[in-house]
Amino acid sequence: MAIDRRTLVTLLATSCAGAAGVGAGAAVQAQTAWPTRPIRIVVPHAAGGAADITVRTVGQKMAERLGHSVVIDNRPGAGGIVAGELVARAAPDGHTLLLISSGTAVSAALFKQLPFDTLRDFAPVSLLARFDLAVAVRAGGRMTTLAELLAYARANPGQLDIGTPQIGSTQHLAAELFKVTAGIDAQIVPFNGTPALIAAVRGGQVQVLVDILGALMPHIGAGALQALAVLGARRATQLPQVPTVRESGGRLEHFNVSSWNGLAAPAGTPAALLERLSRTVQAALARPDVKNRLLELNLDAQGSTPAQLGEHLAADMRRWSEVIAQAGIARQ
Repeated sequence: MAIDRRTLVTLLATSCAGAAGVGAGAAVQAQTAWPTRPIRIVVPHAAGGAADITVRTVGQKMAERLGHSVVIDNRPGAGGIVAGELVARAAPDGHTLLLISSGTAVSAALFKQLPFDTLRDFAPVSLLARFDLAVAVRAGGRMTTLAELLAYARANPGQLDIGTPQIGSTQHLAAELFKVTAGIDAQIVPFNGTPALIAAVRGGQVQVLVDILGALMPHIGAGALQALAVLGARRATQLPQVPTVRESGGRLEHFNVSSWNGLAAPAGTPAALLERLSRTVQAALARPDVKNRLLELNLDAQGSTPAQLGEHLAADMRRWSEVIAQAGIARQ
């Protein structure tokens, strides 16, 4: 049977429309079926630390909600570069995630060249937790309040030593920002890790330290160290009697520095998957057992939308870039 030109065009158009409909339906079905295999979270820290325990705690609840296991892949070393590069190159299908943190923002500001672009190559998912930094001294020393510390620094320019963990760490840059904001002439002394730093303060080699509160709590509880202030906007749940730096007023009235961690996916991950991941993470963080477990680690469970985490990461990168420039720290 002969088919005229008009009928042939109509048949072709109908066939193409049907094929497009099948393709769109398949895409929707594939997206709805996610996840189709275990989700891997790459952690740039060794197993057993606070960051690792945080991800394992949240990951277990994510797995229960999604019906697929969550596998933690620890890739420590190189300031998180190894882990970051691995995830940046992963398929953007919602099955590979990266633990990011304030350290991610510091690395982006500190290193001249990275094998990835922190803002372009990752898609934020959600915050996981915030944790406090603190200013502390040896218990029983001459300084028992932050006001006394500041008075000593102003009366003795260049004589106050403030110890921190490694150069370029969040704690190190927070101490530099504290010094600049307070307008004091003090020496920032980086140590090779928290244990060496605490030993130096307890031994009197340096008068003051700035470090993550969780690492200091055993020494504060034992009466070896005294916390003078926390650096965040609110007093720490664990030490409600200890004021914030900003409570000192004056130049420090807006001071606010805390550390944080969160999850990101490879750039190009569909927005619908990012939103679903974010909701899953936030649901896990809202559980009382998860909140309590993180609080045991001196962490404040706190989720976010992908957009909120993206804004927070970009703001942190800008701030630490400015601190690095002001402090004259050489970019690596």
